Order: sequence, then C-alpha cells, then structure tokens
Amino acid sequence: MVREVLTLSVGQAGIQLGQAVWEQYCAEHRIAENGRKIENDTADTTFTCFFQETNAGQYVPRNLMVDLEPNVIDDVRNSQFCKIFHPEFLLNGKEDAANNFARGHYTVGRDMMDKIRDRLRKLADNCENLQGFLMNHSVGGGTGSGLGALMLERIAMDYRKKSKIGFEIYPSPTMSTCVVEPYNALLATHWLTDHTEVSLVLDNEAIYEICQKWLDIKHPSYDNLNRLICKTISSMTASLRFGGELN
Repeated sequence: MVREVLTLSVGQAGIQLGQAVWEQYCAEHRIAENGRKIENDTADTTFTCFFQETNAGQYVPRNLMVDLEPNVIDDVRNSQFCKIFHPEFLLNGKEDAANNFARGHYTVGRDMMDKIRDRLRKLADNCENLQGFLMNHSVGGGTGSGLGALMLERIAMDYRKKSKIGFEIYPSPTMSTCVVEPYNALLATHWLTDHTEVSLVLDNEAIYEICQKWLDIKHPSYDNLNRLICKTISSMTASLRFGGELN
C-alpha cells in the first residue's frame, strides 16, 4: 500500500523552491508538462505517494502552495508546468506579511487559516494512508516564518501522529534582503523545535558560495539556488518515491 506524503510550500521562497522540486520529480518519473506519463510504464506506481492519478490518467502533485500576496502564485499559474497543479490548491491572499513574523502569524496569516485547513483536509481525504508532511519555506521573511509556523502548529493539532519534515531556508548575516530577518528566523525556530520532527537547515550564504566557487556561476539567481536545493530534497525523498525497502 502506498503511504502518501503531502508537500506544503509557504511564502515566496517556499513556493519557488516547491516549483523547482516538482519539476525535478516530473523529470525523474518521466511525467510531461501536462501531467501525463511520457512512457506508459504501469509497473512503477510507487511515486503515487507524491502524485495523485486522476480519472483522465493525469498525475497531479499532492501539493498545497500558500502565499499572502498573489504575485508568486500567479507566476506558478502561468509557468511551464502550470497544468500539473490543481488550481484549488494554489492559495493566495490580497496583502503580504511585509517581512513581519507577527503579520504572518497573528493577523493576515491567521485570517487565511480556515481556508488552508479546508484545503489540507481535502488533500488528506484523497489519501488512503497519509504518512506525513513536507514543508518548504524560508524563515527570514514574514509569510514563510509566521504563517509557516502557524500551519505547522495547526497540523500538529489536527494530524497528531503524522511526521513533519521542514526544509527551512535560513538567512545569512552577510547578505540580507531585509533588516529584521534575524528576528523572524529566531521566532520561527522556536515553533520549529516544537512542531517538526526533522528540520533541514538550508543556509543561504553557503548555497551562494557553492554556486560561485564550485559551479562557476558569478551571480547566482534564485533559480540556480533552488535547482541546487531541489537535488538535495529529491535525494532525501527518493527512497519514498522509488520501490525499495521502505515501500
């Protein structure tokens, strides 16, 4: 029996990373941009723990993307792989958290929480035997840290026995996009210690350094960084997506 895993991507960094990860999965499992298998190989169905097959034979990611402002979600809706994502599970609000943990956690984010729980329940209802959750987010901004921590807290209440793994992009002291990043990261880490079983720390500065020193990319873009991270995430989940000891 397949034990399903749900992926949550929160905030700008989380969604852009999540998008790169799903493109990586599609390449590995030979799934085309329209969600159909390139080679009709029915023997390998292990990857359905991450993808759900529709009646039309299309594979849809078991994925929820949440952001408090519409721009990044709109980019996903207009991207190359837009057809694989179910539009119901791309959630956006009207105003962002303005790099403020409190706005993401207590005010703007909390207002969206009922919608998010409803979508999560739908995703969980589509599973036969839900195994756990993966969350992609950064802890330096407002949405990824504030709303991400709130979602983990609610998941811990609603799905007590399910494991939660977080892929957290941590801010670096030398390069920063906003002055309050350390505060957001500190506050979010307090919640992560309580509500995730495993947190994989993705150090922004170290990833930049890898791109510059080892890959000879003088000015790495977010896309370069995400491609690098998604290889790590892919290798972590490979044992679940391919047949082996675990499934």
